[in-house]
Amino acid sequence: MIHNDRELEATQERIRRFENLLAAARAVESPANYTAMASGYLQEIRKMQAAILACLAESPHTSQAA
Repeated sequence: MIHNDRELEATQERIRRFENLLAAARAVESPANYTAMASGYLQEIRKMQAAILACLAESPHTSQAA
């Protein structure tokens, strides 16, 4: 759960880092290795994206209160 704008920005940055890591891995890993290593990162990206959407759906005053 994201409680404030600072956490929102940190989560967005973490997603960018994971996406960059996966993009780099696609260039050097075999398809089998990539699929195996990417699944955990993709699952974590999905969870973070859901948290971001939940945060953005809240009123700014609600998310700033915590």
